[in-house]
Amino acid sequence: MIVEELNVKEIATGVLSPMADMQHEQLLFCNDTKTGLRAIIAVHNTVLGPALGGTRMWPYRSEQEALTDVLRLSRGMTYKAAVSGLNLGGGKAVIIGDARTQKTEALLRRFGQFVNDLGGKYITAEDVGMTSRDMEYIHMSTDHVSGLPETMGGSGNPSPVTAFGTYMGMKASVQHVYGTDSLQGKKVLVQGCGSVGQHLVEYLVKEGAEVFVTDIFEDKIAETTSKYKATAVDPNNFYGMDMDIYAPCALGATLNDDTIPQLKCRVVSGAANNQLKDENIHAAALRDKGIAYAPDFVINAGGLINVYSELLGNYNREIAMNKAEHIYDVTLQIHKYAAEKGITSLEAAKAIAEKRIEDMAALKTPFSRNY
Repeated sequence: MIVEELNVKEIATGVLSPMADMQHEQLLFCNDTKTGLRAIIAVHNTVLGPALGGTRMWPYRSEQEALTDVLRLSRGMTYKAAVSGLNLGGGKAVIIGDARTQKTEALLRRFGQFVNDLGGKYITAEDVGMTSRDMEYIHMSTDHVSGLPETMGGSGNPSPVTAFGTYMGMKASVQHVYGTDSLQGKKVLVQGCGSVGQHLVEYLVKEGAEVFVTDIFEDKIAETTSKYKATAVDPNNFYGMDMDIYAPCALGATLNDDTIPQLKCRVVSGAANNQLKDENIHAAALRDKGIAYAPDFVINAGGLINVYSELLGNYNREIAMNKAEHIYDVTLQIHKYAAEKGITSLEAAKAIAEKRIEDMAALKTPFSRNY
């Protein structure tokens, strides 16, 4: 057998360098030919506790794209847990594939075995392309899973709590901009009509907002407009429309060099992760344009709060919703801190989260299962 010499520089550029840049602790690459599983598990930080974060299944265009996504998502989970006051670290997993056509029981159970190999350092849960039923299959291979079906004593679908927290963050941002948190008559564009997006639309419609919706899947748009009083718009041409609030609730990077100049809104507040294509450039671009940005990892923390409540035992949806309501106060605090310091809301949110991690790092060794 001939073994080629490893190109260390190439490896560092491809994997280790971005890990170091974002200060990740561990990456696990998962491959199983028989089930077709190709996945990456990223553990970003375990100072506050085990890394909890959902598993996303998506047909990434390349493995590099999947790697970039899981690195950013897992880091976001660290900030999300820290700023929400939860005793959890940050982690995330991505499965490369089309959830509509390639997801099988065998693939999920094999993935669960990889999760189990981490010995509780990473706890998985539901994310894009996954359901509570999928968590049940993963649970057949590992105990390190949350978001199980309610029939199994779990918290079930986290989307209602995620949507409620996003709604609270949106109201807080509107309060910051307009001096009142009422959404009555506000024009809101919800991009992404998945489970979270639809629940958010329900809250908005009930409060009297004028709601517009869009999605890359026509069936999702049709489902949403048939259930709620909302107007469908072209998914390829909406950034420049007349609206007060833009709520990205699909995939990330929708706030970029092309889209931000088109925006006419005063508030960006949505449930999608990693909404800014470049955090430094585009957070500042929104601020300079006079748009209040609610950092995604702050206001979409309801899902994490929900599965965290399950981990604590004796899950109660009402208690989880009450905890998610606190997102309103946290969002207001971040907008106020950003204004006082002359920094972006993203910088403010990160500073608050990092301060808590630093304070707690001085009290205990990394990775504690004490929730």
